Amino acid sequence: MSDTNILKLGIPAGSLQDATAELFRQAGYNIHFSSRSYYPSIDDPEIECLLIRAQEMARYVEQGVLDAGITGHDWVVETQADVVEICELVFSKVSRRKVRWVLAVPEDSSIQSVADLAGKRIATEAVGLTRTFLAEHGVEAIVEFSWGATEVKPPQLADAIVEVTETGSSLRANNLRILDTVLESSTRLIANSDAATDTWKRNKLDNIALMLQSCLDAEGKAGLMMNVRRADLPTILDQLPALQQPTISSLSDPDWVAVNTILDGPTVRTLIPLLKASGARGIVEYPINKIID
Repeated sequence: MSDTNILKLGIPAGSLQDATAELFRQAGYNIHFSSRSYYPSIDDPEIECLLIRAQEMARYVEQGVLDAGITGHDWVVETQADVVEICELVFSKVSRRKVRWVLAVPEDSSIQSVADLAGKRIATEAVGLTRTFLAEHGVEAIVEFSWGATEVKPPQLADAIVEVTETGSSLRANNLRILDTVLESSTRLIANSDAATDTWKRNKLDNIALMLQSCLDAEGKAGLMMNVRRADLPTILDQLPALQQPTISSLSDPDWVAVNTILDGPTVRTLIPLLKASGARGIVEYPINKIID
């Protein structure tokens, strides 16, 4: 194998590490982390992994240290890195939804709008994002880099914070209220321009993106297959909230057909009894691991 046929891939260390490894596992790639190494092993000889903090990922991808990496859109914007987005992967450390960088102040603060922050002190890890946001609102304030525990800094160490949140629970626990949203962000697979235009590497990246996205698309979905009398088929089809048009296949008995469909998992528990009552037989539910359009 040529040295050029190796994809150097950055895996985000820290909060996204386990979620990323699990998504790759679902997609068929097994990543193993060693406590003493920043080079995880992966069961694909064409990929070399390196653990890098998400905050630094875009910079190293841009510089060519890595061909590609997984990081948040927020950190691409924060570092202003010139990278190519291969795909969006909506997952985070605890959920399958986008995160928000929000401007928050203490519950009892007199600050009621962005304009009230003029001359105030704001603590955040995303200094660039915050300054850009303030500039868009014509506000000048003191923006300080926060090394962590940002939620506990108001009111003694800061008048406000800009912090990332998925559910807002940590902010509420620290008696903070959200004033505005600075940026909505999701995880992205990014590459540098050289890797994105290299035929082999781009094909490899597109294949990885396809498999990762197919797993995310399949989450919360279930498959149902059943046998249905042709006479009952219109009634059965009316009851199926299908992801796509159900597949209908003939059986050896000309009076019966097989129906196969994909639907949202939570609907199955109420749908199966209805299908049975409408004449469906041999109903089988099966898990969906990947969906590829």
